[in-house]
Amino acid sequence: MFCSRRNLMLRFIAGAGVLAAGPALYSYAQRNTPQPIPSPNAPDPNFPPGINGPDIKPPDKRTMDKQAQADVKADVEKLYALITELREEVQRSDVSSTLSLSVVNKAKQIEKLAKQVKERAKG
Repeated sequence: MFCSRRNLMLRFIAGAGVLAAGPALYSYAQRNTPQPIPSPNAPDPNFPPGINGPDIKPPDKRTMDKQAQADVKADVEKLYALITELREEVQRSDVSSTLSLSVVNKAKQIEKLAKQVKERAKG
């Protein structure tokens, strides 16, 4: 296999070009690799609970603070008073006639207050 000087020189120049371009291509590939983005919902990796720090406990959902308990008790007392008034009104009214507007409005008010008490009790 006979190679001419020109052919040998072209191969040598091509090899030198590949060797010279190698580091530039390598740095370009490293620069353009995508960087991972941490999830916003992931825990903080710098301070995991339990390692040299206090354990973070979520608030107990079954316990209510004192103010919320007092509000629920006050609303229940209001609800009881409204129910008692409604009961007395219904007993005074004539059963054969239709219910008065005040009875219907009081029933709506009782229903609204009962829903508020239910939502506050849930938390």
